[in-house]
Amino acid sequence: MAIHREGKIPLRYALLSFIFLTGISFLLFSLAFSLFLTIGSGVLCLFLLQFFRNPTRVVVPNDRLVISPADGKVVVIEEVVESEYFQGKRRQLSIFMSPFNVHVNRFPISGKVIYFNYHPGKYLVAWHPKSSTENERTTMVVQHHSNGASVLVRQIAGLVARRIRWYVHEGSIAEQGSEFGFIKFGSRVDVFLPLDAVIKVQLNQKVKGGETILAEF
Repeated sequence: MAIHREGKIPLRYALLSFIFLTGISFLLFSLAFSLFLTIGSGVLCLFLLQFFRNPTRVVVPNDRLVISPADGKVVVIEEVVESEYFQGKRRQLSIFMSPFNVHVNRFPISGKVIYFNYHPGKYLVAWHPKSSTENERTTMVVQHHSNGASVLVRQIAGLVARRIRWYVHEGSIAEQGSEFGFIKFGSRVDVFLPLDAVIKVQLNQKVKGGETILAEF
């Protein structure tokens, strides 16, 4: 399994720290404490390793389907008024990403990025209702290349996740299932769909980015 590019520097520092702390502990402290520190540091390194994993997801593009942009659990399915871009009613699906999920974000449809904006903000817990509008976040709208439908995807930082990465801008070409961003250490991704989209998931269902079908046009 590959390691995501966002993890290369943190993992390098973690490995160097592990080697340094292990060496120093056996020189300065008791054997029992040194073993405890070594095991604890090793567990932390393994946690970081699994957090930055980037599994290969083979996606067969389908113009009728909206696939999940993230791994996690569906925590919201409701009709809302989206006020940033659409200024009207949309169907919102929210996916909560725990620190143990893969944190790569993927395009839910193919098309063109017609809107992108970054918003600095707060760091409320990711499942808080106001996190969608008050937390640090990005908003991206992709217009479908064939049917013209537009889907809004919002990356939201959580209480621990204070680093959002994105690799797109207005005018970027979106390929369904390909990577557009990454959020570190637990977060949330909102998807806003047309009201006539047929929802294919349920509340509390676990989903996989690039694999699980969220909706059908």
